[in-house]
Amino acid sequence: MMRVKRDWIIPPIRVSENSRSVPEDLVQIKSDKIFSGEVIYKLEGPGVDQEPKNLFEIDDKTGWIRSKRPLDRERHRSFTLKAFALSPSGERLENPTTIEIVVLDQNDNKPLFTQKQFFGSVPEFSVPGTLVMSVSATDADDPMTENAALGFSIVGQESIPPNAVNKTMFGINNQTGAIYTRDVGLDREVVKEFKLKLRVADMGGDGLTGDAVAIISVSDINNHAPQFHPASYSIKALENLYNVEIGRVSVTDRDEPGTGNWEAKYSISNDPYGNFAIQTDPVTNQGILMVVKPLDYEVKREHTLVLAVENVNPLSSKAPNSPLSSATVSVTVMNENEAPYFKENPIRIEVPENEKPGKLLKSNIASDPDHSELRFEISKDPEGWLSIDGDTGDIYLRRSFNMRSPHVQNNIYSATITVTDAGGVSASAAVNIVLEETNDFPPQLLPLSSSLCTGGSRATPGLLLTAVDEDRPPHGAPFHFLIVDSLSLNWTVTKVNDTHAVLSPTVELEVGEYAVVVWVEDSGSPSHGALTQVNVTLCPCDSYGDCRSESGAFLGSSVGISFIAFIIIVACAVLLLVLLFLAVALNACGRRHHMKRGSGLLVGESEDDIRDNVLNYDEQGGGEEDENAFNIDLLWNPRDAPPPPWSFYPGSGVPRGKQPLRKDAPHNLPSPIYPRRPPADPTDIEDYINDGLEVADQDPNVPPYDTALIYDYEGEGSVAGSLSSIASGSSDEDQDYDYLNDWGPRFQKLANMYDPR
Repeated sequence: MMRVKRDWIIPPIRVSENSRSVPEDLVQIKSDKIFSGEVIYKLEGPGVDQEPKNLFEIDDKTGWIRSKRPLDRERHRSFTLKAFALSPSGERLENPTTIEIVVLDQNDNKPLFTQKQFFGSVPEFSVPGTLVMSVSATDADDPMTENAALGFSIVGQESIPPNAVNKTMFGINNQTGAIYTRDVGLDREVVKEFKLKLRVADMGGDGLTGDAVAIISVSDINNHAPQFHPASYSIKALENLYNVEIGRVSVTDRDEPGTGNWEAKYSISNDPYGNFAIQTDPVTNQGILMVVKPLDYEVKREHTLVLAVENVNPLSSKAPNSPLSSATVSVTVMNENEAPYFKENPIRIEVPENEKPGKLLKSNIASDPDHSELRFEISKDPEGWLSIDGDTGDIYLRRSFNMRSPHVQNNIYSATITVTDAGGVSASAAVNIVLEETNDFPPQLLPLSSSLCTGGSRATPGLLLTAVDEDRPPHGAPFHFLIVDSLSLNWTVTKVNDTHAVLSPTVELEVGEYAVVVWVEDSGSPSHGALTQVNVTLCPCDSYGDCRSESGAFLGSSVGISFIAFIIIVACAVLLLVLLFLAVALNACGRRHHMKRGSGLLVGESEDDIRDNVLNYDEQGGGEEDENAFNIDLLWNPRDAPPPPWSFYPGSGVPRGKQPLRKDAPHNLPSPIYPRRPPADPTDIEDYINDGLEVADQDPNVPPYDTALIYDYEGEGSVAGSLSSIASGSSDEDQDYDYLNDWGPRFQKLANMYDPR
C-alpha cells in the first residue's frame, strides 16, 4: 500500500511584543526530502523580504525561524510568511508552507482623551441627574484585552467665580464618560462656570492614565422679569414734529444681557390717536419714545401715557409669579408758530369761459392754526386774469378768460397763491381753474367761392362744403347745413358727415355766376348759426376739369365784387382814358394854330443845327461789330401820307450796317451843305422840311432826308440782339419797295431811287 503524503500544517506562532530576548527562535520546519538528499530552506513574506523587512529569518540548513528585532503590536498585529524546501539546484522539493505569526499585546500604551478640553452647558436650577455632556478617550492597546479597558473619573472641580460653590455639583459615568449634575443650587447669578479635571485609566481604571479638562457653563433661564426704574417720567415735545425721539425710559433685568431673557419689549396704552411709539435700544435695553404723528398744541397740550415692559422670551416656570412692570409718562406739548394752511391744495375752481370780470371765484381758502392775521397774494398768474383780496383771500376774476391762451392746457388755467401769517411763516397753493367751454362763435362756412363743371361727362356733382368753429367740443361739430329757400332757389345741400356737406343745383342751370345763401349751425348749447353767401360759377370745363372762361372764376373769387360793380369800374376807367386823350389832342392843336411866325418850334438862339434843338437822338453805338455808326434825326409831317414802316421799326428793310442804295446819283460824291437855320420868319415847319428835302435829294451819300431814322448796327453775336430784328428778318435783297408807290406823290421819288434790292 502506498501512503498518501500530506502538506505541512503548522499552527500560529505567538510572539510577545516588545520582547527583549532577540534573536529568538520561534519554530523549526523540516522536509521529508532530507532523507533522500540535501534540502535548503527559504522564507518569504512581510517581515522578511517585504516591508517591514528584517524582522524574521530562517536557517537554510536547519529550518529554524527566528525573530531578529522586538515586535510592536500597535504597528503590526500579525505576519503571514511562506517557507520553501529547495534542492541545491533551486528546484522545489515540496509545496510552500504558510506560517502565521501573531504578535501578543502588552499594556504599553496609556489611554488618551479625544480632546484636551471639553465644553458644555447646563441650565441654571437643573435637577440632579441632568445630563450635561459626554467625554471620550482611546487606547492603542488590544481592545480585546484589559490593556484597553478604560475607566473615567472626575478628580477636581473649580467654580467661576472661585469658591462660589463648595459642594460637588457634577459626577461622571465610569464606563461611558457621561457627566451629569449631582446636586441642586446651580444659579447663574451665583456661579457662571465650572472647570472639571477629568481622568481616564486602562486596565479598568487601574492601569495607565490620561487627563483632560471639562468646562461647563451655567446657562441663563428667564427667571427675572424686567422692572422700570424709575416708574414715572416727564417729557416735553414740540408740536408738528414727527418721527423724532422725545425721550427714553429704563428697566433693570438680572438675566444675562444680550439674550432674549434680558431684552425688553415695551408697549404703550392710553394713546387713542396713535401719536406715539416706543422701541428698544438693543445695546442699553432702554425704551426710545417717539412721536409718529404730529402733536397739536392748539388741540391738546398734554398727553399721559402708560408703558408696560416684558422680555422677548417668555418667563420660566421657575420665575416668581408677578405682574408686568409699568411706568407713567407725561408728555407736555410745546407751542410753535405754525404755518398757515390751505383748506384744499390745489384749489379747484370751475367757471364758464365767458364769465364776466368781477366775479367772485373762491372764498375762505386758508386758515392759521395760531389764529394770527393772514395776508394773501397771487405769486403766479401768467395771464393776469385773477385778483385776490389781501385780507380775506377771496379770489376774483379780473379779466375775461381766453380759452386760446397758451397757458390753458386741457381747459385748465394754473396760478399760485401765497399766504403769510403775522410771524412771517408762509404757505403756497396751486389754483387750477377749470374753464367750462361755452358756445361763443358761430361756425364759418368754407369755401366762399368755387366753380362747377356743367354739361357732358365732366359735370361736377356738387361743391363740397365744410365749416370751422373756433369753439371746442361739444360746441362745434356736428354741423347742420341748410339752404334758405327764399334766398337760393334751385339749390340744395346734402349732408356727407358731421363736418361736410355737398351743395348742388336741383335743376339744370345755365352757365353763369350764382350767389347761394347757406345756413350753417353748430351743435352748441345754445347753438349758433350764420348765413353765408357762396359764389358758385357754373361753366363748361376742359379736359382737366378747369373752367374755360377766366371771368367767372375771378368774379366768383372771395374778393366779393359783383359783376355789375366790376362793369361800372371798367367803364369809368375807359371814360377817363378817353377824356385824357381828348384833352391832350385839343391842347396840341391849339398851340399849333396860334404859333406866330418867327417863334416856331425850330427857332432857337443856338448856332448849332436846328435839328438838335428839336429832337436830339444820342448815338446808340454800333455794338461790338459796328464801325460805321451814324445818327439821323427824323422829322415827319403828320399831314402827309401815313408814316413809312421804318419809322416804327428802325432798320426795317435795310441790312444791318448798310444804307439803301440810290439809283439817281453816283457814289462817294461830296455832300452839299445842309441848312443850319430855318429861313427868316418861317410860317411853318413844313417849309424847313421842304428845304432840307431838296438838299437831301441832291446828296448822293445819304438816304433821303425824310426817311426813317436808322439806328446803328448793334453787331452780330451780341447778347442784346439788334433793333432791326423788330421790323423784319429779311435782307435788302428780300425787301420790296413797291409799297412806296401807294403813299402819294411825295414818296414817288423815293420809290424810284431804290432798286428792288
